[in-house]
Amino acid sequence: MRNDALKIFSEAVRAVQPQFLLSKHMRWQQNQLRLGEQLFAEHDINKLFIIGAGKASAAMAKEAELVLGNRINGGFIVTKYDHAFALKTIECIEAGHPVPDENSLLAGRETIRLLKNAGEKDVVVALISGGASALLVDCPPGVLLPELQIVFNRLLQSGATIEEMNTVRKHLSAGIKGGQLLRTASPATVISFILSDVIGDPLNIIASGPTVADRSTFAGAWEIVRKYQLTEKLPVSIIRWLQLGLTKQIPDTPKPGDPIFDKSHNYLIGTNRIALEAAASMARELQYTPVIITDALQGEAKEKAKELVLQVQQYEGTRPACLLLGGETTVTINNPGKGGRNQEFALAALVELQKAFPNSESMPVLLSAGTDGTDGPTDAAGAVVDAAVIKLTAQRKLIAEDYLTQNDSYNFFHKAGGHVITGPTHTNVMDIVVVLLP
Repeated sequence: MRNDALKIFSEAVRAVQPQFLLSKHMRWQQNQLRLGEQLFAEHDINKLFIIGAGKASAAMAKEAELVLGNRINGGFIVTKYDHAFALKTIECIEAGHPVPDENSLLAGRETIRLLKNAGEKDVVVALISGGASALLVDCPPGVLLPELQIVFNRLLQSGATIEEMNTVRKHLSAGIKGGQLLRTASPATVISFILSDVIGDPLNIIASGPTVADRSTFAGAWEIVRKYQLTEKLPVSIIRWLQLGLTKQIPDTPKPGDPIFDKSHNYLIGTNRIALEAAASMARELQYTPVIITDALQGEAKEKAKELVLQVQQYEGTRPACLLLGGETTVTINNPGKGGRNQEFALAALVELQKAFPNSESMPVLLSAGTDGTDGPTDAAGAVVDAAVIKLTAQRKLIAEDYLTQNDSYNFFHKAGGHVITGPTHTNVMDIVVVLLP
């Protein structure tokens, strides 16, 4: 059953690979180029530029080169370390994630430099996926990179949702996030292809919405800082910048109706729902009855794992069954262990499964993993829990509750043998949870 769970997860990841997604939206039709729903005669395009950021952006750029070939006049892509591809025309660099580094700043500068060359008859194709909020950054005047890094770290540790984190990040950018990239790209036409790593697929939140009108405000960003009691923990320069925005001494991010968006078109091409449907199809092939419970799993990982085990206990449908969930939980870090939200979810589920299924023969298999192949600052995508893991837990006298308290799920599964290791997958549509019921 563990092998089946891994096959089901792998099929979910395969279905949202850029080479399968982008080719549906970018292609030549005789002498016309179709980009999403926009059709361009070749002679109507002066220059064609490619920009992009995110964990999937290099794979997207590779596919774009296959489609567009030598028609590309220039391009710049930034992706996470160990996620790059050798590209022919488009320059690709790697940068820090989930906390930006010097290369993230370099990516911001180079992207803006490229866009400044774009004119009215030029077309810019933006390839955007999750992770771009850290990989593509700029520092507001008076703010240094180490100070920006403190904000990213504090937000990651606070338990803030991705929407809350990106609202603050958008308002700590003076020229990229929250639609501000369009100020530089105007008057060119900008076509964005987006993979969603946010529940509900809100385009203004994914990757901090560099090409999308922003409805959030400095006031909203300030409320989030206050909500997580960060006002005394952030650098003075950060507080000063937010206060300038709060008092309208600097402009807010561009809002819906701003004319800079008149020639901007955004297309959502990859989602968690697509991955779940593919997982369900594979489960059916393996003779399980698939049930997609949700593609909007969110909340504290420990609590959501407990709720899921209760659902498993109460399941009365056809067996063998495959319960599928997608989304992204959060972890409030209280202790200095090592892990990620998927490993924490799996560990919390293990604690509950041990109580609920004392008989190993009736033990379900539970897998929780990130479609990007990364879970927190670790080399694991997530973890799987089954009778074998629980048996090793007992043999090695591991106290799962202690590891959970220490936020140390990585070291637990390193000892109990439950890690899911995929390496970089070059896509990113949040997480998948697979539960197989015998």
